[in-house]
Amino acid sequence: MRKMKEKIMKSVFLTAACVLIAAVVLICFFLFASGIPAIREIGILKFLFGTRWKPSNDLYGIFPMIVGSLCVTVGALMIGVPVGILTAVFMAQFVPKNLYKPMKAAVNLMAGIPSVVYGFFGLVVLVPFVRETFGGRGMSVLTASLLLGLMILPTVISVSEAAIRAVPVSFYEGGLALGASHVRSVFYAVVPAAKSGIFAGVVLGIGRAVGETMAVMMVAGNQAVIPKKITSGVRTLTTNIVLEMGYSTDLHREALIGTAVVLFGFILLINLSLSFFKRRTK
Repeated sequence: MRKMKEKIMKSVFLTAACVLIAAVVLICFFLFASGIPAIREIGILKFLFGTRWKPSNDLYGIFPMIVGSLCVTVGALMIGVPVGILTAVFMAQFVPKNLYKPMKAAVNLMAGIPSVVYGFFGLVVLVPFVRETFGGRGMSVLTASLLLGLMILPTVISVSEAAIRAVPVSFYEGGLALGASHVRSVFYAVVPAAKSGIFAGVVLGIGRAVGETMAVMMVAGNQAVIPKKITSGVRTLTTNIVLEMGYSTDLHREALIGTAVVLFGFILLINLSLSFFKRRTK
């Protein structure tokens, strides 16, 4: 009876794995089958490096959206990664016992907040703050970066904390044995030993920032132009798809799917960089 149960569960797990693989394959097939012909028809150079997006005039250049996505993602990383890593170090090595549970609960709660709620917060709080402090309309690269930096914090904190806690205690004790203080032992022995896991958290944060749509759409301004400064409005690849997919037809619709192909390529490069870094670390 026990062997029968094990065989059944093994079959269930195998089926689940096969469904997952099949779903990924089908998504890739749909994207490339619909997007590649459109990119070929428009011209890959015109599509990737064209600076004008006007579907009514058959102009499909996504370079402004690529630049916008990069600007917003880099800004989010500059804001969220230092705060996230330092918070993870504090929670793993410095936090008082009576404060750890409330902080952990707050991080978990942040991870569960819907994107539209973050977007509403950005629209009501961050947009007026940026407009009054830095000028402009408020809906800008800076606002989107601030909001995304806040949104990637739970991912960076959780993964980095787990990586730091996984470091053998002998690393920390070795630093103390050499005469280093608690702070020096943490930052010169424990944190470097956890760099692979911390980098994984950063990469996952990049993936969250690149793929975020609703919150960015509410605070970025959605202007399909190359931003000239951090207070300029911007449109990302994801918001470009969401804004126009509802009424697009023919080549316009296929160009939006081609935009999804480019976005998929970015995510793939991020995952490959993580795998390469892990191999180099080992």
